[in-house]
Amino acid sequence: MEDRIKYLLQQFTAKTLSQAEKEELLVLAENNASLLSDEIVKMIIAEEAHVFDIVEERWNPVLDKILTVDKPSRSPKRILMNGLKWAAAAVVFVVFSLTAYLSLQKKKEHVFITDVAPGKNKAILTLADGRKISLSDAMKGDIAKDAGFSITKTDEGQLVYNIAGSENVSDDRLNTISTPNGGEWQIKLPDGSTVWLNAASSLQYGLNIGTAKQRAVKLDGEAYFEVAKNATHPFIVETDKQAVEVLGTHFNINSYKDEKVTRTTLLEGSVRVSHKNTNESEVLKPGEQSLVTISGMDVKEVDVDEAVAWKKGYFMLNNERQESILRKIARWYNVEIEYADPEAKDVMYYGTVSRFEKISKVLRKFEQTGEVRFDIKGNKVIVYKE
Repeated sequence: MEDRIKYLLQQFTAKTLSQAEKEELLVLAENNASLLSDEIVKMIIAEEAHVFDIVEERWNPVLDKILTVDKPSRSPKRILMNGLKWAAAAVVFVVFSLTAYLSLQKKKEHVFITDVAPGKNKAILTLADGRKISLSDAMKGDIAKDAGFSITKTDEGQLVYNIAGSENVSDDRLNTISTPNGGEWQIKLPDGSTVWLNAASSLQYGLNIGTAKQRAVKLDGEAYFEVAKNATHPFIVETDKQAVEVLGTHFNINSYKDEKVTRTTLLEGSVRVSHKNTNESEVLKPGEQSLVTISGMDVKEVDVDEAVAWKKGYFMLNNERQESILRKIARWYNVEIEYADPEAKDVMYYGTVSRFEKISKVLRKFEQTGEVRFDIKGNKVIVYKE
């Protein structure tokens, strides 16, 4: 995170920051001022985009002064500031952002009577013989053993397969790991690939995935993959609309049934995305995302940080409709969304919001747009248009 703050500050001075990056920088600095010389706090919580615009004019000369402190007189190149100077820069951001925020706050903060905690590590492992194991309840160490394999839960909660005599593992022996609403999990597959499952998702895979001619898995929901390289055994991820073939790479797939579009985002390497209905096929390059609908496929360049923000612990929203945002909120907080005013679905939101905060704090961020208001009743969030 420290590297991210340094990068964003350098881009700011070069006047190359996007509006999303400006807001991210403001919030990172505000929330991490006391931690820049230590471990950076996990989450990023954004204020309104227009707050940054208010402080930008006053911030520019201060930032320039801070960034030139370490500039040698004989060289035009800037060098990286030490931790204390970065902390000082962040403190300046805190003062300016809080001042701007207070000046914009025209009414008392909404007080929610009830609240909902964020999701956590929670999943169910269904073995080939039908046995179900609650991974969040299972103690660390070996949690299942059978002929030819054992499954271990590490200190960090990761699930690891250990295969012995895998040539004896039958093709039809399948395991499934599934996360409920409000759950996520990380698993290391028998072939060495690592998968992070988002909330309300499931992954089915064969015990012979390490030796099978095709390392095939089935995904429902969202997952981030780091596939172990194996040039002779391609890795294939099947969803309801597409198949993604890779040899070894990092990518994210969002394929929820309540989303009209399946999105595959490539971070490194290459993948081939094939449409099941139209037989269209596209090879993605890093930084590209395929969008697959029932009728076809499109490819575009994207900010990959937005696609994998959930894995890093936050929601990154780029001019996104409230209805789409609240589907994500519903999955992660395990709540039901009810629209008292249907027009609230079309409100657009832009910012970065923590996944580790209680839901009330997240909803207050949306309320700061002045266009929506929320009530929490038990496990239901009611949305109003202001």
